[in-house]
Amino acid sequence: MTDDVRNIVLGVVAAGISAALGWIARTYLWKRKLRRKQAFFGLPENAESLLVVNRDPAATEPAVHRFDVFALLELSALIKDCGAHVQVVTQDAAHQGFGERTEFCVGGPGSNRRMAAHMAAMLPGVRVNVDPEPGPDRGAFQIGTERYRMDPGVTEYVLLARLTAGDRRDTRPVFLFCGQRAITNQAATRYLARNHERLARKHGSGSFVLLLKVVNSQAYGPDVVELVADVTRAAQTPLPAAAPRTSHRAS
Repeated sequence: MTDDVRNIVLGVVAAGISAALGWIARTYLWKRKLRRKQAFFGLPENAESLLVVNRDPAATEPAVHRFDVFALLELSALIKDCGAHVQVVTQDAAHQGFGERTEFCVGGPGSNRRMAAHMAAMLPGVRVNVDPEPGPDRGAFQIGTERYRMDPGVTEYVLLARLTAGDRRDTRPVFLFCGQRAITNQAATRYLARNHERLARKHGSGSFVLLLKVVNSQAYGPDVVELVADVTRAAQTPLPAAAPRTSHRAS
């Protein structure tokens, strides 16, 4: 074998080894990233999850608002990425506890009984005005002593929560997407999809409740979302009997 041939062979072998090592490194990093994502969502490989669908309160027949459908599609993609399975149920058919399967619950308490039950059990510091009559407080959130009113299409709010019950390591979380309008529910699911890695680093496997503001949805849809505050403590602290309130008017 001449020196030239030997050098070519050694070069091919070195390139093959480098490619193999690169593939192994990328695979390791991808699997580690996937495991972290699965841990955050409580969705190990082949796990079962639950998508609880609300109803469109403006429809005369049982229906789901198109923005809520978009939210469900985004959540389904997250679940599929984790290698898990999903069962879709309507808000009036989810008669079961939580903690056995990861649950994604979409819609405010006025359109989703399941959401109303979760909020009463786990978020005693939150009140949502579900009065259908027009008025400045329609759909408003009260969180502790703060009140957040919406200006439809201009400034709207949505709660994004990850909640767990008990101290068992295998307890699955429930994710809540409680918005003042359907488009804010989609905004919260999109925010979760974009920021789950940062949220996992900050909160780990613990509970959190975030108040998000959707800005100018009539122009930008569900894409422009601002984090107002982490309201976990206020949301999980029962409201006093007659708490003074500070109103945040949409602006």
